[in-house]
Amino acid sequence: MYPRVIPLKALLSRKSLILLGPRQTGKSTLTQNFAPKALTFNLLDDALFRQFVAHPEQLRQLIPSSERSTTQTVIIDEVQRIPNLLNEVQLILDSRQDIRFILTGSSARKLKRGHANLLGGRARFAQLFPLTYPEIQSLRLKDRLTRGSLPAILDSPEYEEDLKAYVGGYLKEEIQAESLVRNIGNFARFLETAALCNAEQINFAQIGSDTGIPARTVKDFFILLEDTLIGTLVEPFTKTKKRKAVATPKFYFFDLGVVNALLSRFSLAPSSPDFGKAVEHLVFTELKAWLSYQRRDDVLGYWRSQTKIEVDFTVGDHTAIEVKAKPIITERDLAGVRALKEEGIFKRFFVVSLEQRARITKDRIEILPLDEFLGMLWSGRI
Repeated sequence: MYPRVIPLKALLSRKSLILLGPRQTGKSTLTQNFAPKALTFNLLDDALFRQFVAHPEQLRQLIPSSERSTTQTVIIDEVQRIPNLLNEVQLILDSRQDIRFILTGSSARKLKRGHANLLGGRARFAQLFPLTYPEIQSLRLKDRLTRGSLPAILDSPEYEEDLKAYVGGYLKEEIQAESLVRNIGNFARFLETAALCNAEQINFAQIGSDTGIPARTVKDFFILLEDTLIGTLVEPFTKTKKRKAVATPKFYFFDLGVVNALLSRFSLAPSSPDFGKAVEHLVFTELKAWLSYQRRDDVLGYWRSQTKIEVDFTVGDHTAIEVKAKPIITERDLAGVRALKEEGIFKRFFVVSLEQRARITKDRIEILPLDEFLGMLWSGRI
């Protein structure tokens, strides 16, 4: 079992917790190991689901009173399946000080779109991501670029079949079963095109033309991927003045293995464009998880000028990061970072690479091996 770095104890120290994350990121394993004696209700259990749909008030009756001063932990898995159950959770929290709920979910859509009771400040929100560098405790670059970082799939001897089943399960369980789209065929076709656009700027009209789906529907589909925690639209940093920035978002799936399954691609040539995009995507997943687990408010973005000069990631307005999956970084590779540096906004500039040793250029651009950058990130030195 992998140790997880999400600060669960701190998050639960004063309030209950709504813990979201895609399927198989390890939410159930994490919560059960954290609170092995907790009273647990899994709403994937059909009998329990039917019971709470018909009689949500029975939740109060099923939680025993406590004669001790210690806090009881109650876990409800897949809470988005019955959003109305959150009303009962609020009633319990208002009447009992000895209860901490951990409410897990694999989709925020029904909670957000269904106007669910989000407990009015009585619970914190957090997200669990696929495995990160400190949890795996090594880079395992080849494995993570092909298999992804979901715990059950990273070490699976049949990871290709597992990933294909994961994608099929998402379509069946998250999309079709919840009636989130009218035409599942259109959505399945869109998913394949979205995988081709992974780590790229998104042109809704072009994707609509390629798939035969209206551009407005394409945009809604991308929002659906965000709401079901399968992907992220990354907005551009637009505060530059010397070079006007584009205003088009980029898109990343939450896990590289899922992208590979959608594309039926399970090998990457080290010098290929796909390999470079995959390394960039890996850095994205690490940055996103780090910002979330550290409870940082910095916005993760990217910068691209209208003359197509680009830097892969911006963190707030203080750190710029370019990713080059190359063993030797040349002056040409620094052009985007130097162009952004001229704006005088960011304080630190990194080029993450496959070079063997760290070095710093005369104009203070830090060129780091990938594993060294990730080590610095998670140890708080970036």
